[in-house]
Amino acid sequence: MKPMKPFPRFSFPQPPPPEPPPSHWEVIRRWLERFYSRRRVLVLIGAAVLWTAAAVLAYDLLKPEPKQLTQAEVRSTIARTLEEAPPEPSFASLAYQVIRPSVVLVHSPGTETDRERRETGGAVGTGVVIVDSGIILTALHVVMDAETVLVIFADGSESPAAVVARQPENDLAVLQAMVIPDDLVPATMAGSLMLQVGDQVAAVGHPFGISNSLSAGVVSGLERTYVSPDTGLPLSNLIQFDAAVNPGNSGGPLINRDGEVVGIVTALVNPTEQEFFVGIGFAVIIETAGGLAGEPVW
Repeated sequence: MKPMKPFPRFSFPQPPPPEPPPSHWEVIRRWLERFYSRRRVLVLIGAAVLWTAAAVLAYDLLKPEPKQLTQAEVRSTIARTLEEAPPEPSFASLAYQVIRPSVVLVHSPGTETDRERRETGGAVGTGVVIVDSGIILTALHVVMDAETVLVIFADGSESPAAVVARQPENDLAVLQAMVIPDDLVPATMAGSLMLQVGDQVAAVGHPFGISNSLSAGVVSGLERTYVSPDTGLPLSNLIQFDAAVNPGNSGGPLINRDGEVVGIVTALVNPTEQEFFVGIGFAVIIETAGGLAGEPVW
């Protein structure tokens, strides 16, 4: 009997030894890697914000302390700034810009019965538009006895005009223009009750036919009376002012600081027979003038 062969020996693989548990830092590292791979954009933005904040903080800590200005330096800076600042426009300049579109030149040609107008080629005066339909206030002596009246508006356009109302006792007349320019601007009227002696006023008109002239002054008196050399009638409740006016200013507006009409220029006082200004002018209060035109003064 043959001897039996021994059974082959089988070797079974041994399981690998268990890995040691990850360290605490390894767990943190793996968590950070996963977090970064999932939220990379947010991480980059946050890093940029932190870097910027750190840079700003470092700048604040390292920047030098600002120099404290002395009182003398402050005063010097203020004085230099005031010297370099452009001057503010005068009240008269601002008021002129307001009233300019409403001022007209009034021309009344000569007639056969009016020697002065015939010899001088007609009277020249000033008017002011108070209603955009072409209603104009002026002085009566500018258009007295005139058969025709021509008005020239601020834009240069011309129109014949009719005298629709007269008030000799106040040397006032109301004109109605026949041809009205586009966008005609009426003046704003203001009551004269608030006027006081010393208030600044300006007169706008066409002295000696020189267009669009302005002179500034103050109210010299109120409730004055004056006998008109043109009509021979006493004029009462007048505004006395010292802004220069001459022939051609008659009928023009006397305005306050805001460019509002407070009176209509009617006369100048001169102790000689020469019609030139010596320091005293008169204007009819706008309440009287507005009442003749049927326009209330607010």
